[in-house]
Amino acid sequence: MSGSQLWDDVDFYFSSHLTPDDEALQAALRDSEAAGLPHISVTATQGKFLQLLAQVQGARNILEIGTLGGYSTIWLGRALPADGRLISLEYDPKHADVATRNIARAGLDPIVEVRVGPALESLPKLADENPAPFDLVFIDADKSNNPHYVEWALRLTRAGSLIVLDNVVRGGRVVDSDSADPDVLGIRAAIELIAAHPRLTGTAVQTVGSKGYDGFALARVLG
Repeated sequence: MSGSQLWDDVDFYFSSHLTPDDEALQAALRDSEAAGLPHISVTATQGKFLQLLAQVQGARNILEIGTLGGYSTIWLGRALPADGRLISLEYDPKHADVATRNIARAGLDPIVEVRVGPALESLPKLADENPAPFDLVFIDADKSNNPHYVEWALRLTRAGSLIVLDNVVRGGRVVDSDSADPDVLGIRAAIELIAAHPRLTGTAVQTVGSKGYDGFALARVLG
């Protein structure tokens, strides 16, 4: 059995026991595929991990940067109380349209808002609204801008908030200090920012599974 097949099998084992079939989530994946969206959503086990993080955090306000088809948004939205709020930023209007329908089907439209446009334009507007601090920020957008997203996350959070960055390993390419890949450069800059920033403490975890070899970084905002 190949390594990748084994990863798939292990993912299936865990998801079949720990993340049972859910029509709203399955429909979100089906509709995203039918609309031609890229196959880059989190897995079911990763989505459940994000949901548990938000629940352990006691999150009432969540910011997501990168909506895609709304699959991860649904996982995160379900962690919120009835009076919670999730704002998700999506660059592509087509993706946002698919996500909005998927979120509504899941019954989360009263507490989830998808905002369309470049995140680096949406974030200053969001800051101008002086929202309640976000308890958790999930960053899963264009990796080249990750350091900018981390800086904005710091402005929009509080002491104790969590910042999660997805896809930080890139199949191991993150260790290539000579890389000219904008995504790798953005990830490395974000990791170095987290390491050096006096208001952040963090770690990173490598993962394997049906999405291949990758990983995530997790940072906590200090006082």
